[in-house]
Amino acid sequence: MIQKNTLHILNGQAMYDYYRETHFLEGEMMTPFNEAMCYGNTSNDLFSDEFIELRAKVHHVTPVQYIEHTLKPLQPLLSKNFTHISLWFDADMFCQINLLTLLAWLDRTNHNHPLDLHLVGDKFNLLESFTLEAKGYDALFKQVVIDKTMPSDIYPAILKQGVALYLNYLNEDSDLMRYIQKHQNLTEKELMLALLETYTHLGLGDTQYMEIIKDYRKKVKRE
Repeated sequence: MIQKNTLHILNGQAMYDYYRETHFLEGEMMTPFNEAMCYGNTSNDLFSDEFIELRAKVHHVTPVQYIEHTLKPLQPLLSKNFTHISLWFDADMFCQINLLTLLAWLDRTNHNHPLDLHLVGDKFNLLESFTLEAKGYDALFKQVVIDKTMPSDIYPAILKQGVALYLNYLNEDSDLMRYIQKHQNLTEKELMLALLETYTHLGLGDTQYMEIIKDYRKKVKRE
């Protein structure tokens, strides 16, 4: 049965918990997207068995654990029982690539109702809202996340900004990688904490930064 009320999809468990604790959107159906799609390998076949296997490896969990943590909360979306969907995402790169993933899935599944996109700040406060349609994002996801190329046109502008950051942040000459190279005197933990503070616009967490630091330092040793 198709429900007429709104499904609110939030970028991650922290936002979900905060909105529950503060009674924001009280009485509304909320669900978190617990992913970090800007980091690690993925599949163009969204939420398929192949996708689950790849993403579970990225997060160092079993496929069963990945399903429990990420896909089970998304069941209200995946079951397609809601006509109205409202997306709540931060402006940083991390959140914007998660947003692109969901828009691609909605496009692929022919969701033909207008979507509400709400941009939130550091404290999950509402900054700006957009109305958009899930059209063209399937192709954008493949071009950006699979083929790693920059599209000429992306709406809204904040998503375009997130995509540009995503395609650059792991390049050897990116600000992030130059910072890691410059601060080789710091311990991994010290450097990770510095990156969390310095690169808030990327939105990466401690786990991703630690892996990036370790991978870089292993590469340096091999050279």
